[in-house]
Amino acid sequence: MRRVIVDCAVYQDGRRIEGPADFSAALDRARAARNAFLWIGLYEPTEEEFAMVSSDFGLHPLAVEDALSAHQRPKLEVYEDSLFLVLKPVQYEDKYSAVTTGELMVFVGDCFVVTVRHGEANPLGVVRERLERTPEVLRHGPTAVMYAVADAVVDHYLEVADELHIDLDELEADVFSPESGRLAFTAGRIYSFKRQVLEFRRAAGPLDDPMARLAGGGVPFVHAGSRPFFRDVGDHLTRANEHVDGLDRLLSDVLAAHLAQVGVRQNDDVRKISAWAAMIAVPTMLAGIYGMNFDHMPELAQPWGYPAVLVLMVGSVLLLHRFFKRRGWL
Repeated sequence: MRRVIVDCAVYQDGRRIEGPADFSAALDRARAARNAFLWIGLYEPTEEEFAMVSSDFGLHPLAVEDALSAHQRPKLEVYEDSLFLVLKPVQYEDKYSAVTTGELMVFVGDCFVVTVRHGEANPLGVVRERLERTPEVLRHGPTAVMYAVADAVVDHYLEVADELHIDLDELEADVFSPESGRLAFTAGRIYSFKRQVLEFRRAAGPLDDPMARLAGGGVPFVHAGSRPFFRDVGDHLTRANEHVDGLDRLLSDVLAAHLAQVGVRQNDDVRKISAWAAMIAVPTMLAGIYGMNFDHMPELAQPWGYPAVLVLMVGSVLLLHRFFKRRGWL
């Protein structure tokens, strides 16, 4: 269990205290003490490893199954002995300009918090340090940990949304740049960006309902004094979702503009091809007529007849070229 347990600590009256190294004994101490709770953090536990924890904490089997599968949408489940909150932290990778998501499950009971993390997106280390510097928040008990984790995840949504806005501005500039000639490459970038926004939406959108329930009251194991904090998280989440909606709308507009540009350029290409085909058709027609070897052809017996036909061909091509040039086809 040393590999899977990231941290295990007992908090009493908002301060971390030295406790037993064994989490089972630490849980017994938290239950026996006043205004104390245990916070244990796990990273990608196996079924056998998590079974050792869930049996002592009395976690619901369905919640345990969800925590192990790590393919859940954000949600809040209320069980008899605990709350189960699923969050999807997002992370922006500058190297690839891509959004990746992890999964974070939070179990909250009367005197314990169990966090289970999957993936690389990890706000928990910063959250624990911040909470330990603010004992007045930790005095609210396990609910304070749930609030702080949700707040850190949602605040990072706003940061990632800002990064995506910067990328979208750069993409928009490339699409409307006069030098933008790689149409297929640009379309691929737009669709790739749209998938990033969709991934972001899947993480942030479904979290609205859990935050509204936690802020509205009526949920067990939630300290009454923490409801304003959850309302604040809900406000930040609304801003993040508005960012996502704005990104999606702007991206759809950019895609529509790009497709319009593709259509315009295709029309230009077709007109150019048609113009060159018309210019080639005239000398081809004349050469075909004179190549039929009839006896009675205009000026056939004259020594200047052949040069005259060549001049007619070149003159016809030049007139057509001038005509198409003035019409903007070339």
